Amino acid sequence: MTPSVLVDHLVDRVLATDGRRRVLVDGAAPLRPAELADALVEPLRAAGRAVVRVHADDFLRPASLRYEHGREDSDAYLEDRLDAGALAREVLDPFGAEGRYLPTLWDANRDRATRAAYATAPGAAVLVLDGELLLGRWFDADLTVHLTVRTATLARRLGDERAWQLAAFARYEDEVGPQDVADVVVRVDDPRHPALVVR
Repeated sequence: MTPSVLVDHLVDRVLATDGRRRVLVDGAAPLRPAELADALVEPLRAAGRAVVRVHADDFLRPASLRYEHGREDSDAYLEDRLDAGALAREVLDPFGAEGRYLPTLWDANRDRATRAAYATAPGAAVLVLDGELLLGRWFDADLTVHLTVRTATLARRLGDERAWQLAAFARYEDEVGPQDVADVVVRVDDPRHPALVVR
């Protein structure tokens, strides 16, 4: 399908239900989950739903914890990079219950707290969260989307500099099985022609 058809499909899935909704777009950074998440915003707003955009990368753990075992440790990339507890506690859980959420927590570039204020979304709002390695963490979400490619394609897109991350994504596939647990799986080997995996 075309990227726009994919966006329409996901928007229709969200609009099929009322009330606040939490959408997770999961995928390795080179697969551009943020771009897909961004593409959902305007169609949802056009349909009358308020939209909150949150990036998992704004909820990373401090560098001292992320890099405790080195900057290129694949196990740490999978296990220690994301502050999953904070993301659930400060964003996903309170958003579902009362519309309250923290837009950002940690500035990884400056390695310090953002000191962002809490915000509250209206009753029919949609929270769209993008990030890597999000599934299998017991996040409370209403729709999960996983972007995937062949291993060789991922290796090519990561490049030599980030090739060490391949082991993290391989463990993620083996231990979490994101293609089995996500509500929607999209193959993006050719990003111009994403393909829905029909199960």
